[in-house]
Amino acid sequence: MPKLLITPPQNAERQKWAKHIHDELPVYSVVLPKTDEEVNTHLSDTDAVYGWVSPEQLPLAKKLRWLQSPAAGPSPGFYYPAMIEHPVVVCNMRGIYNDHIAQHIMMFMLALARGLPDYMDAQRKSIWDNNARKSGYVDLAEATALIVGVGGIGHETARLCAEFGMKVLGVDARWEYDVPFVEKHEPAELDSLIPQADFVIVTTPHTPETEGMWHKNRFALMKSSAYFINIGRGKTTKLADLIEALEQGTIAGCGLDVFEVEPLPAESPLWQMSNVLITPHIAVKDAENISERHFEVFLENARRFAEGKPLQNVVDKAAWY
Repeated sequence: MPKLLITPPQNAERQKWAKHIHDELPVYSVVLPKTDEEVNTHLSDTDAVYGWVSPEQLPLAKKLRWLQSPAAGPSPGFYYPAMIEHPVVVCNMRGIYNDHIAQHIMMFMLALARGLPDYMDAQRKSIWDNNARKSGYVDLAEATALIVGVGGIGHETARLCAEFGMKVLGVDARWEYDVPFVEKHEPAELDSLIPQADFVIVTTPHTPETEGMWHKNRFALMKSSAYFINIGRGKTTKLADLIEALEQGTIAGCGLDVFEVEPLPAESPLWQMSNVLITPHIAVKDAENISERHFEVFLENARRFAEGKPLQNVVDKAAWY
């Protein structure tokens, strides 16, 4: 009987998950320890874990073969060197946010394309100004989107962009989806593609390779009429360089849901820029089906693990995704 451990903190939802797994897959012994100390006592004969195993705990996990991350892109430190070297298979939650985040991206894109921030400023001042828009009009049917990171979120975003008639360029190191509406490119081609884009859309995870990849030199490659949208991870973008590009007119504006430092400091110039849209890392906040999707991935992998079948959403641990 495989032993499945759900790491703390525990709550009513996780207790419900444990019961559901027990009812659906009675082959499992499901354990919900309340403290790290209790986790340590169970790890020696645990086969699978939902949550995280720390560097101090990993040597205790003599039988560990499957680790299910609760996140699509867990925090830095999740994939520490010993975890990367360990034979345990790690899976993540990628794919469960695709539609919600893609819709958030389209909100940014449409608002920037039509100058909505400027009209909203006029509205708040009770001014009827049909010339309020300070940026150029962007006809999406004639525009090009460059999507950097064409995983689940990027794939859905590309589909929506194509529905608007946009040309879609995609950059990814690991093409997992059938994307006939995307012109595929490898990461080494990125710099040659940036000047073609009216919208640069970043959905990449934070990894050693992507940290700080959006910097002064890359913003300089963008059209002065182009917009930058980051909804992947904040640490992919050097905010000081982005602010400089906005202040100098190197790019036309941006939409940001994630930031290098969160919360974004109150003194950041980004708050006051009329060509910047900011949401505080909430692209999936209040989406009612996320918890159910989390559990669907967890349950499906538990079923596969029990049956000895390949798991879904397997992570390249060295790459962090």
